[in-house]
Amino acid sequence: MDRPGCVWIVSSFLLYLSAGWLLALTEAQQPNNTRPIFYCGGELTSDSGFVGSEGFPSYYKPNSKCTWRITVPEGNVVMLTFRVMDIETDSLCRYDYLDVYNGHTKMVQKLGRFCGTFRPGSVISTSNTMMLDMVTDTETQGRGFVAYFSGVIPDTTDQQFCGGKITKSQGEISTPNWPEKKYPPGTSCSWLITVDPGMVIVVKFDKFLLEADTYCRFDYVAFFNGGEKDDSRLIGKYCGDKAPEPLVSHGNVLLVQFVSDLSVTSDGFLASYSTVPQGSTIDSAPRLERPVTTTTTTRPPTTTTTTTTTTTTTLKPKVNKPTRTRVQVTPGQNGATRPNGKRPVVGGNPLCAKACKRDGTIKTSYCASEFVLTGKVTALTPGPRGTINVSVTIIKSYKEGRLSFTEGEPRTAKLVAQCKKCPLLRKGVDYILMGAVDVDGRGKLNHGAFTALYKPPHHKLLTNISTQPC
Repeated sequence: MDRPGCVWIVSSFLLYLSAGWLLALTEAQQPNNTRPIFYCGGELTSDSGFVGSEGFPSYYKPNSKCTWRITVPEGNVVMLTFRVMDIETDSLCRYDYLDVYNGHTKMVQKLGRFCGTFRPGSVISTSNTMMLDMVTDTETQGRGFVAYFSGVIPDTTDQQFCGGKITKSQGEISTPNWPEKKYPPGTSCSWLITVDPGMVIVVKFDKFLLEADTYCRFDYVAFFNGGEKDDSRLIGKYCGDKAPEPLVSHGNVLLVQFVSDLSVTSDGFLASYSTVPQGSTIDSAPRLERPVTTTTTTRPPTTTTTTTTTTTTTLKPKVNKPTRTRVQVTPGQNGATRPNGKRPVVGGNPLCAKACKRDGTIKTSYCASEFVLTGKVTALTPGPRGTINVSVTIIKSYKEGRLSFTEGEPRTAKLVAQCKKCPLLRKGVDYILMGAVDVDGRGKLNHGAFTALYKPPHHKLLTNISTQPC
């Protein structure tokens, strides 16, 4: 039998076997012989414990959003180990999914997005807090998930856990067991590298061999800009047998996370990092903004941790490497250089060359959009390749789709305008905003997106539209 068929049968069997084992275990721990009850979200403060989807082992509810915040004792980090995973399968986890964050807010790094029936490896935070966010749509429910969380000391010698906080200006990182043997299954490593202000971090790979998959869903290494800040953006996510080109952080903080699932393993990687002042000229490839993966797919779509909406680049068999160009590293630099080594001009965004005009009416745009809301623009900051990052304090949400909001009141949302000149938005002004949503829950305002100044009488109009069929 080929591997995809075997994996599907075995993972399905293990799912129900694990569910039965877990229930028997928890029943044995309950003096009144009752099953544990899992709720939709909550605050979990303990040395260790279980967290699970609402109503497990019953099917989870459609159209729901549940958030769990985990806190373990100070001086520990959170290790999350999955026991059961049964969330609607999609290669990019676009429909039902579980997001795991490196802290108690969405402003920090997203450590993974999970779905399917194949259990991922352990996930580890870099502090004593972690947040889980489960979102479901209207169709196709599974039994959900159960995971065990525990506080562990960062310098433990257990080979299933590695990483830590690093403040040296240079050093090496590698997968467990390197170079004597293959890395173990079910492993998670998180290195948080922090160097002096005004410096950036350059990472170069000496050896690289991880399990190959088109979306790097199973074994991968991922790099994130920033620490516990809003600039903690994914730089890239890598797997396969082709070493990534050298990477350069945007600032003085870089998070590196390695994850392996519970099956196929490989040799792993060895990487070295160094620091240079921002603005220095270095002999390296430009900073990357999209995950690079391989073309080999060995399993059906199950668990994925893809965290950006950029297009996956397909790598061809090894060829002679092109001559590298010398790249000027400057704060906030994003994207690839042109063949001549020069950066593209931000104003060269082809979307900005069009007339600034809405594509449809308020009714047609409402039906065509994934989110519709009214809110006050509180911040406008430059993004990569001529885009604008927009922060909006919500007045009223009429249609949310998978748009992510910050917790608390008032709620806020993060949007990205694809062209800095259109739609034209001003800080401190109230707007009607409609657009699409990427897989990370960020709203996208395309060139022709419907935006308009908002006045209180518009609420009745939007409410009427929301009750009409599209």
